[in-house]
Amino acid sequence: MAAMSAGLLTLVGTPFFIRFLRSRGVGQEIREDGPDTHHVKRGTPTMGGVVILVAVVVAYVVSHAPVWSTPRPISYRALLVLFGGCGMGLLGFLDDYLKFRNQRSLGLNKTAKIVGQVGIAIVFAVLALRYTGVSTAVSFVRPTSLVLPVGLFVVLVLFLFAGAANGVNLTDGLDGLAAGSANFVFAAFVLVAFWQFRHPGFYFPDLVAQGLEPQILDLAVVAAAFMGACVGFLWWNTNPARIFMGDTGSLGLGGALAALAVLTNTELLLPIIGGLFVVETLSVIVQVFSFRTFGRRVFKMAPIHHHFELLGWPEITVIVRFWIISAIFVTTGLGVFYSDWLRFGAAA
Repeated sequence: MAAMSAGLLTLVGTPFFIRFLRSRGVGQEIREDGPDTHHVKRGTPTMGGVVILVAVVVAYVVSHAPVWSTPRPISYRALLVLFGGCGMGLLGFLDDYLKFRNQRSLGLNKTAKIVGQVGIAIVFAVLALRYTGVSTAVSFVRPTSLVLPVGLFVVLVLFLFAGAANGVNLTDGLDGLAAGSANFVFAAFVLVAFWQFRHPGFYFPDLVAQGLEPQILDLAVVAAAFMGACVGFLWWNTNPARIFMGDTGSLGLGGALAALAVLTNTELLLPIIGGLFVVETLSVIVQVFSFRTFGRRVFKMAPIHHHFELLGWPEITVIVRFWIISAIFVTTGLGVFYSDWLRFGAAA
């Protein structure tokens, strides 16, 4: 119900939002140094992430309606994922709004973005520690014996939020690239969370020993809502895009992914499942380092998807091939997750 509701809401609601934005002249500004083929996109409505986030929240509430199944309480874990997604989405909305108001491709300055991301990550970490009993151990597919002090755990959460949000943001440079890739990653978290729900004693032994409910099924529900919202939005965002998600959507999706990784104890698995976002981010880091150190560019343009565009690849070709790469990363991450269960969990 969560996935279907979110998908239908974005599928049906996005056209109304497009007309609303067009009536107010809200359009995307384009980088002047970008590929020539992108200049025709100037003025395309943006801030589509608003539809995604609203759809996710509504779908999550709908999925808990007693009409569909035995009522289950709304959990702190799911609310924290919504907080991570909507909090980062609000930061992105401010960025999008400033771009529109100032009629340029830059919104919030770097300091404001960093301060906002730090604040959201810290609040998330404090609430997670207080209300969910989240493990502070370094986690790959489940907590290890290396337990972090609270301060270092908060720093880890901060890096996850900043890395995931900015990774999705950098990937959101071609029609449907970020939405399609994020859809695969959220689908992976649906499977991860549901599998953990089926085997709580293996993945959350401390909570089970205390007689506490890990509330993991609700994480699968909220991940499914994000997955459905991405699919419905992709109908309008695919090439040629009728609307862009903007920083509202890219930062919101990244924040939700970081929150899911923390609350499923898969922090170090996220860079594998979301490997495409890592590649996009590394391409920018390499480009900046090379230019500032050696005065030379490694790529024709960063992030790396623009490099292939400038090599002559059609935009749709770049998008589909990058979706395939994203799917490979996701299946690899799921393989690592399941192989750990086969080795240690099945015999437990």
